[in-house]
Amino acid sequence: MKQVAIVGAGAAGCFCAALLKKQAPALSVTVFEAGERPMTKLAVTGGGRCNLTNSFEGIRSLGEAYPRGERVMKRALKAFSQEDTIRWFTAEGVLCVLQEDHCWFPKSQDAMDVVRCLERGMKGADLRLKTPVNSVKELLEHYDYVVVTTGGGPKGLPFLEDLDLDLLPPVPSLFTFNIPDPALKALMGLVVDASVALQGTSYRAEGPLLITDWGLSGPAALKLSSYAARHLSQTAYKGQININWLHANEQTVRERLQETAAANPQKMVSSTHLLQARLWEYLLAKAGIRADIRWAELGSKGLNRLTAILTNDGYPINGKSRFREEFVTCGGVALSNIDLNTLECKQHPGLYFAGEVLDIDAITGGFNLQAAWSTGYVCARSILTSI
Repeated sequence: MKQVAIVGAGAAGCFCAALLKKQAPALSVTVFEAGERPMTKLAVTGGGRCNLTNSFEGIRSLGEAYPRGERVMKRALKAFSQEDTIRWFTAEGVLCVLQEDHCWFPKSQDAMDVVRCLERGMKGADLRLKTPVNSVKELLEHYDYVVVTTGGGPKGLPFLEDLDLDLLPPVPSLFTFNIPDPALKALMGLVVDASVALQGTSYRAEGPLLITDWGLSGPAALKLSSYAARHLSQTAYKGQININWLHANEQTVRERLQETAAANPQKMVSSTHLLQARLWEYLLAKAGIRADIRWAELGSKGLNRLTAILTNDGYPINGKSRFREEFVTCGGVALSNIDLNTLECKQHPGLYFAGEVLDIDAITGGFNLQAAWSTGYVCARSILTSI
């Protein structure tokens, strides 16, 4: 009887184990997990609701969703797509719903339904909790196949070091920004559809931007953190974030202000809200525009200052914060080590990798879990094909 060892009982590892046991019940599958429980991260993802996947609507290229790993995800999604994910979990009793933001969740809004579903699928596998693996190389001497699904490994991947693989240092890739500006933080709770950029770089993102008591969060900030993860790590999470509050170019904003001024010459600028009232008044003050000035009195200099602050409002970044309980890293096992079609290691036949342990990571919105499902599926399929 062939024997399979899976290292790591997270989403990718447990899904791979469930697929193997369902397709080949007689196959010996052992899952090693260093923690006390399986799928602890899965249980809290999506605020405890489990954002299973995304419809990918509005994603123009996979690179938008996967800053690292686009090439392998193109192949993995052909093997097991987001539609396949919903079909699989629905068939296993987890009814799913699609939200307006294109995110798929269990209808119950309870991540534990997903955890229990995978636990049922793994029935017959030998789950060894509180059992860390110190050397994958040693496992390869005792098992026909080894699948490594340990996640991003923020402290590194020491159990792979004796395999002579190309490993990329893992760094955080999904976080929010600490902004040491009391006036901005006083606006906490406001959400604005905006675009953001890192000054001096080509990194850009757009979407809802949330002002918090520590700085900036929301999809726009989280996407920017993902795109610029390694750059920000190298700068010790210092720099400047520039906000375009109206998510429009300078000329468009200038024309809109001119039209507003022409239509409301005697109205006070502060009472003609182009944004939420508190934010609008804050930005007027930051632009040096008096609260009692009228549009007819604004003049070209005032118009220029207001256009600048609305389209390129800069704030210093002073560190990062984790996004809720979730922790995503970029880095890990370089994709040059693996066959992109099978996810088998080129140097070590029988060794496979799935999930975030690979140099694959995504923006928020269910894309990281989809990578776990797709790559876990490819590994299971590769093993089943070779038996």
